[in-house]
Amino acid sequence: MRIHLSRPHMSGHEEGSAALHLALRIAGVGPGDEVWISSMTFAGGIFPINYLGARPRFFDLDPASWTLDPGLLAEELAHAARENRLPRAIVPTDIYGQSADLDPLESLAAQHGVRLIVDSAESFGAEYRGGRKAGTGGDAAILSFNGNKIITTSGGGMLVTRHEDWADQARFLATQARDPAPHYEHSTFGYNYRLSNICAAIGLGQMEVLDARAARRRAIFARYREALAHPGLAFMPEPEGLRSTRWLTALTIDPGETGRSREDIRLMLLGQGIESRPLWKPMHLQPLYAGAPYHGRGFDERLFETGLCLPSGSDMLDDQQDEVIGHICALLDGGPGQT
Repeated sequence: MRIHLSRPHMSGHEEGSAALHLALRIAGVGPGDEVWISSMTFAGGIFPINYLGARPRFFDLDPASWTLDPGLLAEELAHAARENRLPRAIVPTDIYGQSADLDPLESLAAQHGVRLIVDSAESFGAEYRGGRKAGTGGDAAILSFNGNKIITTSGGGMLVTRHEDWADQARFLATQARDPAPHYEHSTFGYNYRLSNICAAIGLGQMEVLDARAARRRAIFARYREALAHPGLAFMPEPEGLRSTRWLTALTIDPGETGRSREDIRLMLLGQGIESRPLWKPMHLQPLYAGAPYHGRGFDERLFETGLCLPSGSDMLDDQQDEVIGHICALLDGGPGQT
């Protein structure tokens, strides 16, 4: 991992959420603090804020990248600075294999003296501008090696940081915060968040196929985009200079142009024994976070209403993909819809 990421400081953990929990704690997040975060993300990328008694403030996405909008963030940081209510940390989320826009985010965090922790759980193997690897942003970045990721350790994650002391603290806290002593001595509380040797060994083997798997996911995405060049279907954009892994092939369906909804397509595929999924439901729409502050224009809400993730595993065969494409084309070209 040090070789791949060109970063010297990191620590392995049992899952990405554990790594995020540790990073937030090390960053000083505590009860009553605010953490500013992308609203469109997996729940495991939000819950560690609750573990620490802090409060999330949610932000919309940039339509050009589907990642946290730096313009919205800059505007609200300026307001918060004037009102002396800056957040303790900012957590942009890489999504569906694509890096957040690191340059402006890092600049804003440095300008306001706020810790930046990048949730790169979905983007390992991707690149930002200049060939910079996803997972190297901010004060720390979080990776996930869950079973559904590009590579897996069965279950696992990693904290990657520019700060040597952060990596040391993460390893200490992840092993029950045991102080150096011949007996069990504890001056603070910790967690059982370490990555086991067996899981780490699996990850070492998986690293050998990382590039090939990312290339395969990109090829699957390209075949979908070419075959489904239908009015009203729009695929997730890739900003110039970035290289997404296309971890999941995500697209939106405009019912006004296609005559079919996202659910028409999802349920039709399900009837054929093919699973597809809606995009992440923005967290500010979740009952748990009803009333939480949200900044944006509802772009993420529209993505959730119209977006779908198609089957796109690295081991997907062309014949299997052709079957998915064929069913969607048949529906859009006049086959029976599902409601």
